[in-house]
Amino acid sequence: MRQVAWLAGSAGFLVALGLQGAAAQTAIQQQAMAQQPHHGGSGIVERVKDLASVSGVRENQLIGYGLVVGLDGTGDQTTQTPFTVQSLNNMLTQLGLTPDEGANPQLQNAASVMVTADLPPFAKPGQEIDVTVSSMGNADSLRGGTLLMTPLKGADGETYGIAQGNLIVGGFDAEGGDGSSITVNVPSVGRIPNGATVEREVPTAFASGDTVTLDLNRPDFTTATRLTETVNETFGAGTARALDGSSVQVRAPSDPSQRVSFVAELENLPVERGEAPARVIVNSRTGTVVIGSSVQVSPAAVSHGSLTVTITESPEVVQPLPLAPGETAIQPETDIAIEEENNPMFLFDAGTSLDEIVRAVNNVGAAPSDLVAILQALREAGSLRAELVVI
Repeated sequence: MRQVAWLAGSAGFLVALGLQGAAAQTAIQQQAMAQQPHHGGSGIVERVKDLASVSGVRENQLIGYGLVVGLDGTGDQTTQTPFTVQSLNNMLTQLGLTPDEGANPQLQNAASVMVTADLPPFAKPGQEIDVTVSSMGNADSLRGGTLLMTPLKGADGETYGIAQGNLIVGGFDAEGGDGSSITVNVPSVGRIPNGATVEREVPTAFASGDTVTLDLNRPDFTTATRLTETVNETFGAGTARALDGSSVQVRAPSDPSQRVSFVAELENLPVERGEAPARVIVNSRTGTVVIGSSVQVSPAAVSHGSLTVTITESPEVVQPLPLAPGETAIQPETDIAIEEENNPMFLFDAGTSLDEIVRAVNNVGAAPSDLVAILQALREAGSLRAELVVI
């Protein structure tokens, strides 16, 4: 019997209490946990830092165009990527070497690449960040190459970092004399750990004003309310107020040092997050079905079976009687057989839980494609108490 693999809800929880060099930090968190009211919700407690992020404290994407040299004949075919030759000529000109006008060198050891990086919040000049190097031409592999000095710019066009270094490439390819080849992973993309140096700091509004705003990773009015209650119970009434279902504004010290300490205590507070909405997610391409823990069904009866139709052609040779006029002919003979699985119906009572749904559907041997049809039919019948999302 075929079984349907399910991933249902989320189980277990992890509460990590951050220590800040003194027992006072732990005492504050234990007091907040003791004062935490029982909401009768999901029961899953998470730290504030896992539920939300501080508004304005985020990464910034950087991008740059550069050249990778030192390849072992796996670089760009310059007849098809003329911009590689143009870039190389421009670089040589800046280094004091003037290429011959009209020259078209056939390079094999150089490749044009795009360099990307994520600039962490509060990154200071002189710090190093990782970069990803991706071929933009027709280079076969970047293995063994060296990225030349590449400015990394932000969305405002300003240069925030300089990248250079030797690439680490996880993929490779090999080709035989008869034209056969094999490729493992992606050899046209590499990475340089600590390959860029930060040259400019991105200003933030973290230290300005008298408040900080917490933005929930997943907007939820219940979670925003419980977060507000927890902060007020820990630091005093009126410290926090919910702006909407996604943001909570918290009063914070104006002094930068005190504000950092305050946010460190704030982000380690335990909060019981709101229960996720009842939802069934179906991936129509892979057949994966994910059912939330809150999904229930109303009374309904479901029958599942497969109808198999088999058509067999058995041609027969027909000959005329002796001395009779006529010709030998082939007469088609068709046999049609219909077979239907005799699977019993199963009944969903009112308020059927997730475990019972899984057990009932698995018992009839429903494949993922059949399961999608069953869920859609339950939704059309008004028995599925959940949102059905097909991705």
